Amino acid sequence: MTDPAQPKVQAFFDPATWTVSYVVYDQPGGHCAIVDSVLDYDSKSGRTSTASADTLMAFIQDQGLRVQWILETHAHADHLSAAHYLRKHLGGQIAIGAAITDVQSVFKGIFNLEPEFHPDGSQFDHLFQANEAFAIGTLSAHALPVPGHTPACMAYQVSDAVFVGDTLFMPDVGTARCDFPGGNAHALYKSVRSLMALPDATRLYMCHDYPPDGREPAWESTVAEQRASNIHIRDGVSEDAFVAMRSQRDAGLAMPNLILPSVQINIRAGAMPPPEPNGKAYLKIPLNVL
Repeated sequence: MTDPAQPKVQAFFDPATWTVSYVVYDQPGGHCAIVDSVLDYDSKSGRTSTASADTLMAFIQDQGLRVQWILETHAHADHLSAAHYLRKHLGGQIAIGAAITDVQSVFKGIFNLEPEFHPDGSQFDHLFQANEAFAIGTLSAHALPVPGHTPACMAYQVSDAVFVGDTLFMPDVGTARCDFPGGNAHALYKSVRSLMALPDATRLYMCHDYPPDGREPAWESTVAEQRASNIHIRDGVSEDAFVAMRSQRDAGLAMPNLILPSVQINIRAGAMPPPEPNGKAYLKIPLNVL
C-alpha cells in the first residue's frame, strides 16, 4: 500500500529545452506544487506560447488539485519560466530562494534594466530562507540551499523526494556548470555532498537530462545511485579534483541557447518586461558581455 505521507510526482519533459517540470501533490483532489515550469519560446520569431504549461495545467485540473506553490529552483538560463502564466490561471505563490536578489543585482547591470526593476525579490510572492519548512497540503517540505551553479539555487525536499534543479544530473551526465555570474565549483561540491548525505533511498528528481547516445531521457535517481556512479562527483572524488574538472569543462562550454531571453524573464518570476511607449515589450541583447 502506498504511504499517504509520500508525495505523488508527475513529470513533464520538454524536448525543446531538455527540461523536466513536475507536479508534486498529496492526493487527487488535494494540494500541489509546480516545480520549474516551462514557457515555450521561439528564438527565431521572439514569440512565446503556452503548450507546455497548458499540458501541465490540464493534469492539475484533471486531478482536481489546488495549487499552493509555483516553485523555482533558480533563475534558469536555458528555458523561460511559465510561473507568471500559471499563477494567473491556477493561483498559488511563486517562490524561489532568497539569494535571487544577488542574481537580480548582477543581471540588472548586465541588461541595464529599467530603473523601476528593483533587485529585491519583490517580483516573487515568497523568498525561501535556508532550510525553511513549508507545506504542500498534508505533505511536509523544506527548502534546501544548494548554491554553486548559481548563488540562489534551492532544492526542495518533500518527504523522500528532492527536486534538485540543476545541481545534479543523471549519474551518466554528472553535474551543472559553475561559470555563470556568481557560480562557484567549490560551493557546488559542498551542495552536492550535502544532498548525498541524505538516506540512500531518497529520490532525486533532475530539472534536465542530456542523455548520452542510446539512452532515452530520464530524470529520477537515488542518493545511492549518485554516490556510486555519478561521473563527476561519486564517492571518492575529492573537492580539489572536482573543481579542477569542473573548471576545465566549463571553459569549453558554449552559452546556453536561450540564456539571454531566459534570464531576463526568470528574474521577473516569469513576467514579461514592461511595455515600451508603443505598447510592445522587448528583450535586450547585450553585445560582447557574456
